[in-house]
Amino acid sequence: MTEKPARSAIVHQRERVFDGFFKIDRAIVSYADEYGANERVKLEVFERGDSAAAVLHHRERGEIILTEQFRYPTYEKGPGWMIELVAGSIDTGETAEDCIRREIREEVGYEVASLDFIARFYVSPGGTSERIWVFYCVVTDGDLKDPSAQGVAGQNERVTRLVWSEAQFFSAIDNAEIQDAKTIIGAQWLRQKLAADRG
Repeated sequence: MTEKPARSAIVHQRERVFDGFFKIDRAIVSYADEYGANERVKLEVFERGDSAAAVLHHRERGEIILTEQFRYPTYEKGPGWMIELVAGSIDTGETAEDCIRREIREEVGYEVASLDFIARFYVSPGGTSERIWVFYCVVTDGDLKDPSAQGVAGQNERVTRLVWSEAQFFSAIDNAEIQDAKTIIGAQWLRQKLAADRG
């Protein structure tokens, strides 16, 4: 019986071919796996950085705080304006937890302390290195410090805060009205949590 090679990869060359707000790298890679070794292949990766998001749950009211904003990449195929969890890019030197606290404050005006980790995942591993950390956060009326928050104007953000009942939120998930992956993942986690908590 022929022994299969151990999994390994070698990056022979890597160069940045686009360096704007987003970045694209091109690499020459060879790797070996259980199917054997392959030749050197040219691959491109969209370097967007990592992000963090949060399921904001006003548990006393049974409400979910969401955002809606224009997302150009979704415009041609629809819907253009996306309903999502509060989320944003992790800055250099910033933790995922620090990032999402900042984003919650900037986008919907809440000051939060406690965060529960839900998941970390790659958004589209065939093309981008981006990972998203998703957290769960319970908020109260007293946590809302800036009801007029709409994102950072200097970053061209125009965020609308949505406050939905749990039933409205899950109905939108079930009817495919929400098309954002991190929001769907957070919703399914919350559905299981609520079912377990309520027996």
